[in-house]
Amino acid sequence: MSGGAAGASSSGGRSGEGGNTSRGGRSNAGGVDGSGAGGSASGGASAGGSASGGQGPGPSACGEIGTFEASKSPTRELHVATNGNDNGDGSAARPFATIERALEAATPGTAVRVHPGTYPGDSYAEDLAGTQAAPIWIGGMPGAARPVIAGGSQALHLVKARFVILHDLQISGQSANGINVDDGGEYDAAEAAHSVIFRDLSIHDVGAGGNQDCLKLSGLNAYYVLDSDFARCGGGDSGSAIDHVGCHDGLIARNRFDNLTGGGNAVQCKGGSRNIEIRWNRIRNGGQRAVNMGGSTGFEFFRPSLSTSEDNAEARDIRVIANLIQGGVAALGFVGCVDCLAANNTIINPENWVLRILQETTSEGEYTFLPAQDGRFINNLIYFARAELSTTINVGANTSASSFTFQNNLWFAHDQPNRSTPTDFPAAERGGIYAQDPGFADAADGDFSIAAASPASGAGAVLPELSADLAGNCYADPPSVGAFEAR
Repeated sequence: MSGGAAGASSSGGRSGEGGNTSRGGRSNAGGVDGSGAGGSASGGASAGGSASGGQGPGPSACGEIGTFEASKSPTRELHVATNGNDNGDGSAARPFATIERALEAATPGTAVRVHPGTYPGDSYAEDLAGTQAAPIWIGGMPGAARPVIAGGSQALHLVKARFVILHDLQISGQSANGINVDDGGEYDAAEAAHSVIFRDLSIHDVGAGGNQDCLKLSGLNAYYVLDSDFARCGGGDSGSAIDHVGCHDGLIARNRFDNLTGGGNAVQCKGGSRNIEIRWNRIRNGGQRAVNMGGSTGFEFFRPSLSTSEDNAEARDIRVIANLIQGGVAALGFVGCVDCLAANNTIINPENWVLRILQETTSEGEYTFLPAQDGRFINNLIYFARAELSTTINVGANTSASSFTFQNNLWFAHDQPNRSTPTDFPAAERGGIYAQDPGFADAADGDFSIAAASPASGAGAVLPELSADLAGNCYADPPSVGAFEAR
């Protein structure tokens, strides 16, 4: 997005992406001074870091996620209700009518409490800033039904937000993006937009015929997307559920993605994105590439700005770990991604390819781009119909596919077991398991967990990136292959 207008290209082409455009259990933050019910769905010891290049968000211990919201409670409330008035004072007795009016009045420690009901879209806020000790909450009332933000170009557009928590909202029917958070065009300022939590959201049926996204993030650093549902994102089937342009130090965990058909994605990380982990998600019908590590971005939209003296990359250090990915044209894309990892995912019935190694952005003029290289595809369980696939691994031009590592993956073609072994590895696989039925608990009913007798049990390589599996159980040493540790 650029200059206040939504972009309009498919996910495979360049356009004005990113710019300065004008689950666990559901719970809300507690009441004022902690007197209300509820609490953070993402509490625990902090595992996050600063927006200025420190260690980014990630799981702590074995499956716990810590955020800056932990142990925090609002000290002030502003209320928004369908029968409110923007000339009110935001109290429970005299609520505001619009979310935008409440955001204008919000200060560190404020919870903007949106009462049940349906509200119009197009709320905008710039420089909405809490602090680490006193963030700003925007969401539904504790214990109440989620309020609905319907229609408009975008439900919420936050420019240069810091220490903000968006929670317990239902968003649908926008013509551009559901929620848009960006850095206001300050592409080289790591502190411009940082420390934002998105949790317990439902965003669906967004877009009006182009490259629109349910959650559009541009230049955002040190953030979390947790316990949320995304469905039918992008008009014309070309958007993403979560689209990153130049984002850094993020965690996408415990979300559900559904019916992202056509040319879109569940999650896309491009435009200089780095150190983003996509873990413990369930993706069904994830579009063209359910998780797209990299992509294609106009040179002017990279964060930080492209270097003329060093090698550039669409994305670096994107990690896809312990997800269940069902259907979609391809489960994974390594697209101009450098040092990226796909580990311990369970991949069920991709439609055309298991994974793709591609290069869409190449060196041009004064800018040098590294090819897709040094990717790792380890401990994944792939259960597929060989007759449906064009190839298992699709390798495009201008890549360094031979630098990839393939290790300890289990491949089972359930329609033709004797054709389970891929013949198109760009580099030899070590420790692969072929033509052995993983023995899912109940595949017909969507239960892809495994028992101790499975050939996947204990067959994985030990990786420092592993902690808990998709069900929250600790991986063993050595771990099982796939998203579920054997039980």
